[in-house]
Amino acid sequence: MLDEINGLPARINFFLDSVERVLSPQEVHNEAGMVERISHEPLGVIANISAWNYPYFVGGNVFVPALLTGNAVLYKPSEFATLTGLEIGRLLHAAGVPAQIFAVLTGGGAVGAELIKQPVDGVFFTGSYATGQRISREAGARMIKLQLELGGKDPTYVCDDVDVEVAAQGAVWAACLNAGQVCTSSERFYVDKKVAADFVEASKSFVESLNIGDPMDENTDIGPMINAKGRQKVEDHVGQALDRGAKLVTGGGRFGERGFFYKPTVLTGVEPSMRVMSEETFGPVVPVVEVDSLDEAIELANSVPFGLGANVYTRDFEKMLKCARGIRAGTVWINDPLTDNDAAPFGGYGGSGIGRELGREGLEAFQESKHVHIDPRVEKKDWWYPYGKDEEPEQRVM
Repeated sequence: MLDEINGLPARINFFLDSVERVLSPQEVHNEAGMVERISHEPLGVIANISAWNYPYFVGGNVFVPALLTGNAVLYKPSEFATLTGLEIGRLLHAAGVPAQIFAVLTGGGAVGAELIKQPVDGVFFTGSYATGQRISREAGARMIKLQLELGGKDPTYVCDDVDVEVAAQGAVWAACLNAGQVCTSSERFYVDKKVAADFVEASKSFVESLNIGDPMDENTDIGPMINAKGRQKVEDHVGQALDRGAKLVTGGGRFGERGFFYKPTVLTGVEPSMRVMSEETFGPVVPVVEVDSLDEAIELANSVPFGLGANVYTRDFEKMLKCARGIRAGTVWINDPLTDNDAAPFGGYGGSGIGRELGREGLEAFQESKHVHIDPRVEKKDWWYPYGKDEEPEQRVM
């Protein structure tokens, strides 16, 4: 939570520093004497349906650029982050944003379903793939702007030319940050067979050294899951994998008598058909697959319908380029997992969503581009009717 709060001002400052440049009208090439300009106008009223895991970041990725580009926002925080959503509204109103320009609507899925039926001009949703599909059908039928950030099933590839201890620690961090409840969590690990055994052992040792407990304790590494349903999903994915022959290296169970804690877990012997390798787990699990080559790793990385992010560990620049080009994902992190850059676009391929947040694209998403063409002369054009037999129009109207 502190990382999120501490990082938010820089994100807001990026949008503040960029908005004037992005909104500025653009002069475009024109015929002699013509005036051609592209202007940018607000969409209008934005429905912002947000997520619980990083409410300030996830919400701020939408409502900050939406407000700065002249839109009004109907903001529905997750029902699992209601108090945070109300506090966001209070802070914005205290800062001078009128209540009729930013309104907070609380409640569960029924409130979100009703919100997107209202006469809004754009729907921006962060959440599950299944809910994104339902929203897409509703928005598509009305031909309104739609942006979806739907999470992923991010792969990590570990080459045989890296320090395995470092790669294992980075991989475990990318899998277990926020108890694995991050849309860009690493959830599939493809490791070169030459170093796979060492990687598994290093991951096991690192996982077992982590402190699980009270998230308010500064010595805690991993806190609880969001609720019983979230933990049950992780248990189901791990349980199915073990039933089908996967090997439990460490973890694989609940922790403590209170709270929704789940031990960080390392698995081997997993198969592509297992849910832990094909569906978003959203929990602290490291399922490891041995691969024979970089080509095999890229093929497996692209084997699921999600493409939000991907991580690669290698010292070989040619392999870095091949992964960056070959892996279908909105972000490819090389030797530095899950690092944010407010100036870079964020979003995914395929089932991970539609559109981009952050960067220049994160401001352009809330605008309509208008082309204005002006001829200061009021006169008949040579290419208008009538067309004579011996006369060809000099220019066709597009």
